[in-house]
Formats: sequence, structure tokens, C-alpha cells
Amino acid sequence: MSLIVVGLNHRTVPVELLERMAVPDSALGKVLHDLSEREHLLEVAVLSTCNRTEIYAYCSRFHSAVGDVVQFLADYSAAPADELSEHLYTYYDDAAVTHLFNVAAGLDSMIVGENEILGQVRDAWQVAVDEGTAATLLGYAFRHAVESGKRVRTETEINRHPVSVSSAAVAVAGERLGGLEGCSVLVLGAGEMSEGMSQAVARRDIADITIANRTVENARALAERVGGRVVPIPEVEAQLAAVDLVLASTGAHDVLVERSVVEAAMAHRPDRKLLIVDVALPRDFDPGVGEIPGVTLLDLDDLKDYARRSSRRRSTEITRAREIVSAAIDRYLDERRQRMVAPVVAALRERGTEIRNGELDRFAARFGDLAPETRAAVEAVVDAVVNKLLHEPTVRLKESAGTDRGDLFVDAVRALFDLADASADQPEG
Repeated sequence: MSLIVVGLNHRTVPVELLERMAVPDSALGKVLHDLSEREHLLEVAVLSTCNRTEIYAYCSRFHSAVGDVVQFLADYSAAPADELSEHLYTYYDDAAVTHLFNVAAGLDSMIVGENEILGQVRDAWQVAVDEGTAATLLGYAFRHAVESGKRVRTETEINRHPVSVSSAAVAVAGERLGGLEGCSVLVLGAGEMSEGMSQAVARRDIADITIANRTVENARALAERVGGRVVPIPEVEAQLAAVDLVLASTGAHDVLVERSVVEAAMAHRPDRKLLIVDVALPRDFDPGVGEIPGVTLLDLDDLKDYARRSSRRRSTEITRAREIVSAAIDRYLDERRQRMVAPVVAALRERGTEIRNGELDRFAARFGDLAPETRAAVEAVVDAVVNKLLHEPTVRLKESAGTDRGDLFVDAVRALFDLADASADQPEG
């Protein structure tokens, strides 16, 4: 069995394609079960954020499993499978493990070191467990990746500068506007990303902040935390006519604000410019909004330059983080290799014990006249012979675990000693 990762992210595709692949929380259960029903996918987890959509799976056959995932993504996004394949990355076994660990540590993020991704990886694992599509194999890999990600954040200062998408959105807005002092801000959404942006602007000397969200109770709770006020979604057009900055990140499945709405709002403010930073996936604003005179529309693609500059400022901490992750990967792979041969070693030892007990039972009648201490000495000699005969095979199996040679040794030992294949039960990762 092999661990695979198939996905796309902010580096491999433009936001237009990335948003077509986004899996909202409401659809995640159905997506997991759809994937788990594919012939070659044994355990499955899905990580879908504003920066990436990735399928993690343990599979019975590598190429067939990748085909299953690609076909699912093609069906899900209504994109031809052959065209989609050009944008996907695929990692296998050790490379898949390395990718997962780097993702959890924030080293593969658009804003390197971002805080949100660790929780998103943990949540992806938990949802898969709750839905029954992930068990021992994926759990072992995800648990170690999350632990490694925690170490990166506690043992380095990789997140000392603004390193989340939400904080980057506010920082870029401040750069574009020459500062946020005195600005009037509208935040669309009341989820985790919107809260991060709201908290970030609330720390600036802004004029006011308004929260708009379909669930008014959530908007009101967020407004209380940041000292803002609430408006219902139908009043967004009126707010667009009055504010200087819009920060958008709702969970809407389709465009929330059409071009015509923004055009109508701008008609009431012909001499004032409007900056919109839309980090939702799928996007909240019609992309055509950016063509309206006086409107600047930024999305995730526009945050990439800030991400590069942020990474350069934290290069020393990023290097230290990579060292921590690399060491954690080495430990994990070593443990996994040992776990791979453990069932074979245990079965070999059990076979030796069976033979030892069988032979002692067969000659039990001849031991009847032996003194107890003499019988104990005979059994000790038999034990020593069995242990010495099995010692070298055991050492060779453990030393070569995880290599092509080790696979040959495992197959040879199983055949020579007539051992059952216990690999289906091994907690490999």
C-alpha cells in the first residue's frame, strides 16, 4: 500500500481554476465518501483551503489510484481530465510524506509560516476520521505531521511577521492606500478569515468597521469583538457607496456581489476610489468589478508578491523550520520502516516458537526420567539454538526495512518460513 497526494495550489494554477476545485465544508462529507468508494482508494482525507485543494489517500495501486483521484477532480470541477492533469502535482510514498509535513508546518503556503494551515490540516484529518474514510494509516502520517508543525511554531519565530492570508490582505491594502488611518472598512463574512482581517484592521487607526454576513448573529458577534457595527447583506450596495476598503471572505458558493451592484455604488461616488481585497474561494466579487473605473480589485494572486517579500524577511527562521521538519520526516520514515517489518519479524519469531514447542512436545516422553534442572537445561539449549538461527534474519529485515532489498527479504522470509502476509494490518503511516 502507498500514500499518495494529488492536488493543486496557489503556485500551480490561477485563482480561477483553484476556486473551481474548492470543497466547502458543507460538501466535504459527500466528497470524502465519493472518493472512498473508488476502487483503489483505501483511506482518504481532503484538505481544501483558499490556497490549495489536495487529496491524501492510501491506495492499493499507485497509477490506478491517481487515475481515480484525477477523474473525481475532473467530474467535480467539470474540467476535462487530460487538461486538468497538466495542472496537478502528484507525490508518492516518501515524497507524499514530505509534502504533508511541509504543508502542516506552513512551509508550502503562499504566506510561508502562516498559522491557519496547521489547524486546517488537523481539521481535514479529524473530518476524515469522523466520516470513517481515514483510520490507522492516514492517522499515523497526519498525527506526526501536526506534531512537527507545532514544533516549528514553538521553536522558531517563523510567524513573528504578518504570516496569514488575512493579515497579508490587510497589509497589502495598507500599502495600496498609503495607510489605513481614517479609512472606513466593510468586511464581508464572519468566518475565520474575516475575523482575522477584522482583527487586523481594528488594530489600525481606522474610522469605522462594518460587518456584513448572511447569518446576522455571527456578524453581530464578530462586530462586538472588533468594535464594529452590522449591516444585512441586502444593504451591501449602500455600504459600497460609502467605504474606502472592502475585505471579502464569505463561504458563498457563487459570486456574492455582481458587477452591476458595484457600478451602481460607484455612480454615487464618482470622485472617490474603492479598494476591494477578495480572498474568498470561490471569489465573492465578480472578476469584472476590477474593470470599473475607480475600483481596484485584488485577489489571492495579488498577494503573492507580498508573500515573497515576507519570506525574504524571515529567511533565517524559515531555514530553521526546514531543519526541524526535515529531522521530523527522517524520524517518521525510520519509524514507519520499522513498523513495516514488525509483523514479519513477529510472525518469524512466532513460527520459531511453534517449532520449538512442537519438538519439545514430540520428545516429552523421553524426558520423563530427567531431573527438572536437566530438563530446564535442555529447553534452554533449544531456546538458544532457535534464537541464534533467527537473530541474523531479524537483524537483516530491520536494517533493510523500506528499501527494495528489504522488500525482497520480506518476501523471501515469508516464502521460506510459510508466513502469512500481515501487511494489511500494519499501521504504516
